Amino acid sequence: QVQLVESGGGLVQPGGSLTLSCATSGFPFSSYDMTWYRQTPGKEHELVASITSRGTRTSYADSLKGRFTISRDNAKNTLYLQIHPLKPEDTAVYYCNADSTYYETNYWGQGNQVTVSS
Repeated sequence: QVQLVESGGGLVQPGGSLTLSCATSGFPFSSYDMTWYRQTPGKEHELVASITSRGTRTSYADSLKGRFTISRDNAKNTLYLQIHPLKPEDTAVYYCNADSTYYETNYWGQGNQVTVSS
């Protein structure tokens, strides 16, 4: 059974830091490119950051560069997203996504709410 479980969200003050995790199981994590998306009510998913299967390349949304860091631990089958400093506009549900063109499959987590407010 494929599972992607995000955690680490919650209520954080502006200027603070947060690390989101995405723990996975049920598929060969080290063979999948991983991406973090976020979504606010009434809007489509916004791509935040991506990392290749071996972690050799990362990419970020232009508007978010400098505050977000994506990483992965293939030994732990886990994806991470560090955010600092947090801004109120970072308030959203954050999702992790796994994609493989080789296996022709794409998986989503259930989402984790991040609220940035004083």
